[in-house]
Amino acid sequence: MFTGIISDIGRLRDISDAGDGRGRRLVIETGYDTATLAIGASVACGGPCLTVVETGPGWFAVDVSAETLARTTVGDWRVGGRINLERSLCLGDELGGHLVSGHVDGVGELLKRQKDGESERMTFAAPGELMRFIAVKGSIAVDGISLTVNEVGAGDFGVNIIPHTLAATTLGEIAPGATVNLEIDLVARYVARLNEGK
Repeated sequence: MFTGIISDIGRLRDISDAGDGRGRRLVIETGYDTATLAIGASVACGGPCLTVVETGPGWFAVDVSAETLARTTVGDWRVGGRINLERSLCLGDELGGHLVSGHVDGVGELLKRQKDGESERMTFAAPGELMRFIAVKGSIAVDGISLTVNEVGAGDFGVNIIPHTLAATTLGEIAPGATVNLEIDLVARYVARLNEGK
C-alpha cells in the first residue's frame, strides 16, 4: 500500500527485454538508500506498483509485465524520463495522502492547465468507465500522486496543484496531450461494488 505522497523523482536509466520476450526490465536511478531496498520490495513508479528485482548504488531494477505495459503509460516511457517514486507503507507510517494500491485503473489525458492564484488548475480526461468513481472532494491518484478532485464534468475532472506539488513531482513538467496513470479511490471502488446488488 501507498499514500500518493511522492518521496523521490527517479530517472529511467535503461530499458531492456525482461527475458520473457513480452515484458521489460527498467533500471531507475533514485535518491533512495538502495541498501535498504530489499529484493521483492514494492515501489510505486509513476503510479503502478512494481517489484524490485535488483539493486545497486543509487539505482534499482524492476520487471514490467506485458499486462502493465498494455494498461498503463509505462510502455511509453523513454530513457532519461523522470518518474514519481514512493516506497510502500510500513505499519505506523503517517498516511498523508489517501490509501493507494498502485493498481492503475486506466490512462487519462491532460486537457488543459491554467494559473489559479499561486496554484495551477489541471483538467484531465478519464475513461468513461472510471468517471462514476470520481467525485468532487474525493481522492484520485494521478501518476501516483494523491490529489483532491475539485470539479467533475461528463468525461473529465479538475484538480488544483499547489506550488510544492508542482516542484516535488513530475506534474510541473507535463503539457496538454500528455497521458497519465489514474487510480481511483479504493473506498469509491468498494462502495460502488456493494451498491451493484441493490
